[in-house]
Amino acid sequence: MDNGDFEVATLAGGCFWCIEVVFDRIKGVENVESGYCGGHVDNPSYIDVCTGRTGHAEAIQVTFNPKIISYKEILRIFFDFHDPTTLNRQGHDVGTQYRSAIFFHNPEQKAVAEDIINTLDKVGIWTGNIVTEVNPLDTFFIAEDYHQEYYEKNMFQPYCQIVISPKIMKLNEYYKDRLITSF
Repeated sequence: MDNGDFEVATLAGGCFWCIEVVFDRIKGVENVESGYCGGHVDNPSYIDVCTGRTGHAEAIQVTFNPKIISYKEILRIFFDFHDPTTLNRQGHDVGTQYRSAIFFHNPEQKAVAEDIINTLDKVGIWTGNIVTEVNPLDTFFIAEDYHQEYYEKNMFQPYCQIVISPKIMKLNEYYKDRLITSF
């Protein structure tokens, strides 16, 4: 397949390690990269972003085949694996860099994101309202190499065991039919 057959979704839902690991396992996802977007500093480092002063969110870019999985399905999975009702926080990770955000690439993605958020708010799955930002993607800066595939390289580290492993268990239970077999 050439790149014209793929689409890209850019999502922020707390620590990028936590959502990268989910999408790495989904059929139709070609690539997932951790990085930073939504800020006002060029080429920020992890240390810069952690200060909360660059305006960036930890995010992932998901390259996917829309013939296998739609953008709408990508967003549904995204909402299943983070809490979109907590402003600038996911669990014990606190700061604007951990905000929930969808960075759309085109007007169609914006419309799908807004529709899903409105629907989820009406259904009332969460006790609070969804605070996920929907913003146009400006620039996505790829994070340092040690952040890529972090869980796979560090799965026995306490953060991975306590925070990420339960997400994988949930994924294996509720999305069995959507998983690739190489994991």
